Amino acid sequence: MATFQEALLAKKHLVKRWKRMPGVVGIGIGYANGKNKKGGACIVLYTVNASAAVTKRCPSCVLVKRQEKKAHVSVPVRTIASGRCHCHPAARPLATNYRGRIRPVIAGYSIGHPGGSGTAGLIVSRGGQRFVLSNNHVLNRNNTSGFTETIQPGGADGGRSGRDRIGRLYRYVRLRKNAVNRIDAALSIPTSNRLLAPRYATVGRVPGIVRSYGIGRRLKKVGRSSGLAWGTVQSIRTDIDVSYGNYGGLGTIRFRDQTVIRSSVPISLPGDSGSVWLTAGNFAAAVNFAGSADGRTSISFPVVWALQAFGVGVARATGSTGRSVAKAKRARQNNARTKPLSAAELNRIPTKKAAPKRQLGRKKTDR
Repeated sequence: MATFQEALLAKKHLVKRWKRMPGVVGIGIGYANGKNKKGGACIVLYTVNASAAVTKRCPSCVLVKRQEKKAHVSVPVRTIASGRCHCHPAARPLATNYRGRIRPVIAGYSIGHPGGSGTAGLIVSRGGQRFVLSNNHVLNRNNTSGFTETIQPGGADGGRSGRDRIGRLYRYVRLRKNAVNRIDAALSIPTSNRLLAPRYATVGRVPGIVRSYGIGRRLKKVGRSSGLAWGTVQSIRTDIDVSYGNYGGLGTIRFRDQTVIRSSVPISLPGDSGSVWLTAGNFAAAVNFAGSADGRTSISFPVVWALQAFGVGVARATGSTGRSVAKAKRARQNNARTKPLSAAELNRIPTKKAAPKRQLGRKKTDR
């Protein structure tokens, strides 16, 4: 059986060959038997479809050197027809309980700008100031530092500029077309702290975060479109192509070391962008930002990455921030689990500050 360290080494070999495998949209690591560690580790290839033209270009295994022996091991390859992955701005209204206006705003409900809707992921804080954590493409209308009004509900759910304004874009991580992307994240600052409450729809209180989680972990979340849903971590350390269409002129861009969460029912639909995956104990684990066309695949990143990037913690009613529960030492030693960002990785994710006011001479309506 292959170890996860050996699977990571094999994944690096395949990433270099990606261009020679047309139809492959993502490469990660997971369980060889798809369920648990008994079968060892494997590479997981995500493809546009299961046609022979695509699968014949995908290897059945990758040969790498053993970690501590002068021998080689064959790392198996699982091929999963996920289809292409897309970010999920809401394009049409849906009949769910999380589309309506709510004050104070809590996690799990529709939020956005006048041009679209996503999901309020978490209420976070720093130094007593509260913020909404969601995706860049949910809170930022065009991936730039220009002024963007935050409304609740979002524009696809009847939210209107001015009348439903709760704040504005505060900080974000710029998405890049020809560079490595790790997170699609942004913060909105409210016009008043009283507009945000540190609660999560249906679930209640979020006591903190997990600093790492493993393959096979069952997670739950509430999204604007899919509502309360459960999924299982299928792969981690997944490099994957995500289409942003016309948003910010990005087209299709690549993300590194993402988490793929799968279910037999839709868990990542248009409007679910920004929703945060929780453990059974309600600790925040990952941030959803994209998915497959059928909604059964969620592309997410560890929530700890966003908290590291913005220097915030999960907000609590007392004004303090929530605690984390996973030991960082354990995460560093286990390649079957996600990890917090290293100092070097964090330095490569600079956050940008958004304009506090609409600049004169600009149109006063969002596209």
